[in-house]
Amino acid sequence: MDKLRRALSGDDEDDEERDIMSQFRDSATLSWNTRIKCFIGCFVVGILLTLLGSFAFFLGGITMFAVFYTLGNIVSIASTLFLVGPVSQMKKMFSHTRALATILVIVTFCLTLVAAIKWHKAVLVLVFIILQSAAMTWYSLSYIPYARDVVKKTVSACLV
Repeated sequence: MDKLRRALSGDDEDDEERDIMSQFRDSATLSWNTRIKCFIGCFVVGILLTLLGSFAFFLGGITMFAVFYTLGNIVSIASTLFLVGPVSQMKKMFSHTRALATILVIVTFCLTLVAAIKWHKAVLVLVFIILQSAAMTWYSLSYIPYARDVVKKTVSACLV
């Protein structure tokens, strides 16, 4: 079918003549339907990992809580790679308006895991989880036009 389409469009070059990157790009491209399914699946796995971490917290495992909660957040963010593609996602994450929020999210992920796995400090884990949630919220708000401005004005109005 592809050869017929190429012949009708006037582009009848063989697969061997195409460069290797275009062959890779064509084989690695997912359909929109597949992208949506992968996004939903990955996002659900992220939520399940976060919930599993929350259950571990109530069972007394602060290390398991931090690891599963953080992995859940990482997988949830990674799910958007299916929607926009990895290169585009990285460009958006480190754009001028989101770079600081992205760095804060990554730092809080790392600090949470270090506090849980290396330092074994439950209080620090809880502090870093709270900071992680705040950083994730601030990062997520960057995708909604004017949402950060509304939050800043609301917080400043409440504090005054």
